[in-house]
Amino acid sequence: MKELEQKVLKDGKVLPGGVLKVDSFLNHQIDPQILMAMANELKRLYDGYGINKVMTVEASGIAIAVFAAYVFNCRAVFAKKSKTSNISDDVYSAEVRSFTHGNTNTVVCSKEYLCKGDKVLIVDDFLAHGEALRGLISICEQAGAEVVGCGIAIEKVFQGGGNELREKGIRVESLCKIASMSDTSLEIC
Repeated sequence: MKELEQKVLKDGKVLPGGVLKVDSFLNHQIDPQILMAMANELKRLYDGYGINKVMTVEASGIAIAVFAAYVFNCRAVFAKKSKTSNISDDVYSAEVRSFTHGNTNTVVCSKEYLCKGDKVLIVDDFLAHGEALRGLISICEQAGAEVVGCGIAIEKVFQGGGNELREKGIRVESLCKIASMSDTSLEIC
């Protein structure tokens, strides 16, 4: 998606350690116009698949999920990184390692919001090693929901997570693909 690629090149900041900072428009401060354009592109890619849930993991994917759910006219649901007192014990759960935060969380989703027969589009802001997507796919499998595919804002192709998922038969559509990064620059596919 050219518009997102241009935004990454213009406003993204490359930090040491393979970190691409896009918080000025994607996940700390939100640019609603780019998010709506991304949601419309996901709708174009996945239209006609009967999607009735858009799923992500908190927190950075929530904005994308909400915009995508809006264009698909369905609900957005997100897996929480911790079980709070207002969530019953009746949850699906999965272990998810975060590349950015360098930790592992047990993410949970209430069984009330993800059901057998749901057709789910999983979305997230980044795809590096694929840990978050694998965790969300596991939660969908536990629920008996069908994962229609995954929609990613930015994929770091060089880290291999997307290709591993594709090799397992999971449809992954990334709106911006990063071919390589150094501590000061990046190259878009």
